[in-house]
Amino acid sequence: MKWTWVLVTVLLSFGGVSLGKDSLDFPEYDGKDRVHDLNAKNYKSVMKKYDVMVVYYHDHPGSSRAAQRQFEIEELALEFAAQVLDEFEDEDIGVGLIDAKHDKAVAKKLGLEESDSIFVFTDDEVIEYDGELAADTLVEFIYDVLEDPVEIIDNSKELKGFKNIEEDIKLVGYFKSHKSEHFEAFADAAEEFHPHILFYATFNPKVAKALDLKLNEVDFYEPFIDEPVVIPGKPYTEEELVKFVEDNDRPTLRKLQPHNMYEIWEDDVDGEHIIAFAEESDPDGFEFLEILKQVAEDNTDNPDLSIVWIDPDDFPLLLPHWEKTFGIDLSHPQIGVVEADDADSVWMDMDDGEDLPSADELEDWLEDVLSGEIDPDEDDDDDDDDDDDDDDDDDDDDDDDDDDDDDDDDDDDDDDDDDDDDDDDDDDDDDDDDDDDDDDDDDDDDDDDDDDDDDDDDDDDDDDDDDDDDDY
Repeated sequence: MKWTWVLVTVLLSFGGVSLGKDSLDFPEYDGKDRVHDLNAKNYKSVMKKYDVMVVYYHDHPGSSRAAQRQFEIEELALEFAAQVLDEFEDEDIGVGLIDAKHDKAVAKKLGLEESDSIFVFTDDEVIEYDGELAADTLVEFIYDVLEDPVEIIDNSKELKGFKNIEEDIKLVGYFKSHKSEHFEAFADAAEEFHPHILFYATFNPKVAKALDLKLNEVDFYEPFIDEPVVIPGKPYTEEELVKFVEDNDRPTLRKLQPHNMYEIWEDDVDGEHIIAFAEESDPDGFEFLEILKQVAEDNTDNPDLSIVWIDPDDFPLLLPHWEKTFGIDLSHPQIGVVEADDADSVWMDMDDGEDLPSADELEDWLEDVLSGEIDPDEDDDDDDDDDDDDDDDDDDDDDDDDDDDDDDDDDDDDDDDDDDDDDDDDDDDDDDDDDDDDDDDDDDDDDDDDDDDDDDDDDDDDDDDDDDDDDY
């Protein structure tokens, strides 16, 4: 993974903004070195000191001044994260660096293969972090790692909170108790995906009834889809649950967020992403997002369709880059198909946001994308052909110009020849006249000579549940 977007929120690493109350001050970097340089001599002893170890396995910056400055910024973000994590009371959390050039042997012993990546070591597990290298996003991810892999829903308020989560994949199961072997299998499966996929469970019959769950049954929810899929074959083994999640972990509509941006970008479909930009807080953006949700709900069984939704508000510093790269105006909703490797793209014509497509119109456009009728590669080839045509036209124009020049030259030559002939004739006539004049009068000849010299481009009905935890 390459941290090309590291500057997005790294400003949080520098300075504090006073809000007038000590309890509300943003923490300031105190300048203390907390990040360890791990090497063959010290990595074992350093990692033993902590319950959780965050390791950045980075490329060697080399002699490039730009690469060295980039690494300095990354290191400062890690130092700030380490400072915040140092204040966490429940666990001792350390942060370390491994240089891919000088300490590759250490990375190999720890099982690290992909450089420019962050790994979290906790107990016997290693979890890769696929978000931006920013202090706040990384710290939030670490806190999620420290949570239990399965969250228990026991009352109506917790149930409402579960229902309000729509941007992430989530599973929920109903079991007899914590000691149930079926719950243990569910919890073991949850550890395999923690914290990237959310696992919930309930032992409360009323909650189970509200979720329409039978005993030992597990429901799978796609992001932005109201109705869950009941995982078939209950009761399940850990392996069966893991396989089902792995087979269904690419949602029809998913949101690009700072903590998962690289994970999603690397999960392309045949080298392409269908990207939708929509600002949820904007009326047009909200309306377009609702259209996207409807299309996702209608096509949730299509394994080839996966739309990545980006809310421009989440990435304000990237907007100029995206607008320049894709040639679009992000003040309006946009949807297009983008090549994952070189960012070639084709975008749906929506008349600058003035004419949002209907769900049917959007589905027709998506069908053309999936069928290959709309393809960034072909569009790029068409542009190349246009360039070739322009070159041919230029060549033709040059040839025409050359021909015209040749014709002009020929005409000029002919004119010159005619002029020469005329001059010769005139000279002969003049000579004859002069001879005649000479015979008559020498003074007239002198007068004639003097004369010649003178020519010169969420539903409100759930609120009642808050008043009574037993009302589901």
